[in-house]
Amino acid sequence: MIRKLLFTLCCALLFTQAKAQLFYTSWEYGIMAGASQYFGDLNDNYGLGFVRPAGQLFVRKHFNHYISARGQVGYTYVGYDDKLTKNPFNQQRGLSFQSHILEASLQAEFNFFRFGTGENDSRFTPYLTGGVGAFYYNPTAKLGGVRYDLRTLGTEGQNMGYDDRKYGKIAACFPIGAGIKYWLRPGINFGVEIVNRLTLTDYMDDVSTTYVGANNFAPGSPEQQLQDPSRSFDGRTPGIGQAGKQRGNSASKDQYGMVLLSLSVQFRTYKCPNYMTENYYYKQ
Repeated sequence: MIRKLLFTLCCALLFTQAKAQLFYTSWEYGIMAGASQYFGDLNDNYGLGFVRPAGQLFVRKHFNHYISARGQVGYTYVGYDDKLTKNPFNQQRGLSFQSHILEASLQAEFNFFRFGTGENDSRFTPYLTGGVGAFYYNPTAKLGGVRYDLRTLGTEGQNMGYDDRKYGKIAACFPIGAGIKYWLRPGINFGVEIVNRLTLTDYMDDVSTTYVGANNFAPGSPEQQLQDPSRSFDGRTPGIGQAGKQRGNSASKDQYGMVLLSLSVQFRTYKCPNYMTENYYYKQ
């Protein structure tokens, strides 16, 4: 009972200083917008030839001025084309893909400096972030003006006994990167973040292992043409896709990275802070 009275008295003293202090909740809500780029078998030199818009919605929980956690959902569109690379083999290979990406993830953040919205001495900080998530993907490619689902076609022999090459539409990802936070005004925060998504799939682009040979596909079918676009079907060019020849690099997994700007809010509250760790405040 005495502890409760002392705590209430402490709060009363805080609120009766020169002007009432404004407290901010430890929960933060925001949006992110920027761009993404895929890296993998079709973009093994980390080119930026297929940059596309990316966006996310997030909720951040501040545990104290240095550590926070963030949950988020986002969307982007990835792809690449062998025509965009300077690698002679890739240019001859002639593969391409595009895919929608829907992502959900949890990330932890570590601030290098003390950060608290509204605190003049804690206005900005660089931070590191890392976490785990899952994403939806479904690689497609165009042929004759028609877009085909590459996963269904099984261009690396998934539909003819190569069960170890089968893949689903959901895979795990591990965001890791860095950013900078800055509060524009009390309760309104801005940020810049660069985060790469390491994944557990090598089939974001539908390319990973070796060719199984054109003779294993129905003659003239979309899957026969898309598994080896270097092959002409007039009989003049046999193509490079002989059975057993390297088609992709199965030694490394695919990735996609994002550069994002964020804008977020922390709402005011009149709840007395718990030793200044649960809520942030601003002295008027």
